[in-house]
Amino acid sequence: MTYTNTELMVSAAASKLRDDDSVLVGIGVPNLACNLAKRTHAPGLRMIYESGTVGSNPSSLPLSIGDPVLASGALDVESLMDGFSYYLQGGRIDVGFLGGAQVDRRGNINSTVIGDYDDPDVRLPGSGGACEIASNVERTLIIAPHEAQRFPEEVDFVTSPGYVDGPGGREEHGLRGGPEAVITDKAIMEFEDGEMYVASLHPGVTRDEVADATGWDVRFADDLDETTPPSDDELTLLREELTPTGSTSSRGGTSPRIGRRLRPRRCDGSSPRRGRRVPGRGGHSP
Repeated sequence: MTYTNTELMVSAAASKLRDDDSVLVGIGVPNLACNLAKRTHAPGLRMIYESGTVGSNPSSLPLSIGDPVLASGALDVESLMDGFSYYLQGGRIDVGFLGGAQVDRRGNINSTVIGDYDDPDVRLPGSGGACEIASNVERTLIIAPHEAQRFPEEVDFVTSPGYVDGPGGREEHGLRGGPEAVITDKAIMEFEDGEMYVASLHPGVTRDEVADATGWDVRFADDLDETTPPSDDELTLLREELTPTGSTSSRGGTSPRIGRRLRPRRCDGSSPRRGRRVPGRGGHSP
C-alpha cells in the first residue's frame, strides 16, 4: 500500500513508544501515534491527556484533549493542576511529544518569538505546558516539518530546553531526561553527546535534501538506516479506525497540524506579512 508523509511520521513516532510507557499525549500526529501504538505493539501504553485523564483507553480517536471518549474506561480523571504537579512535575511520565517554530542542534525548542525577544519579527503563542513537559519527562519526542527555517543552528529563544548548550547542560539546570528523537517528513534524528544527528532517511529522501533543509552541518550516522515504512496493518488502522475523515491521506500527505504553515499573530493581534518587523511593546509572551 502507498502511504503519505504524515502516515510515515505517525508510524515512526509510534515505533518509539514502549509497551510499559506512560505518555503525555498531544494532538495531531502525537495523538495518532499513541493510539496506533496502543492498538499494535504497545497495548500496555498508559496515555495521559492534558485534560486530566490518566490511563485513557478511547474506543475511537479523540477529536481533542477534552473529548469525553477519553474519560470512558480511563484509570483516573484528575484536575489539570494535579495532572501537571503530581504526574508531570513529580517525574511520573516517561514520554512527552512536542513541536515548535524552531528546533536547534541541541534539541532546544522555540515557540515564543522569531527574532529579537524585545523587538521580534513575529511573536508566537509561547510555552503553554511545553517547558514543563521538556523539563520533566524522561524522553521527549519532537515532531516538525523539515525546513531550514525551522532547524537553525541556534534557536532565537529557548522556550523548551533540550540539551541546552551541550553535554551536562540539563544536569546543570536540574532537568530530567532529554530529547530522544526528532521525527520530520524527511528523516529521523537522534542525539549523541547532546547534539542531533541523522539516524535514518525516509524512503526516497537523499542526504542532500536533509542537509539543505537543516541550518547547520548536520552529521549523518555511519550506519545510516532507511526509515521503516508503515505496514499495511498500520495503514488500515489509520485510515479505517483512527482517521475516518482521511486526514492522513489528504493531498500532499499533510495532517491538520504537520505541514500547515505557521500563522503567527502580531503583537496587535493581526497577521504579519512574512519578514515584516513588528514594533516591540515591552511585553512578555506567555
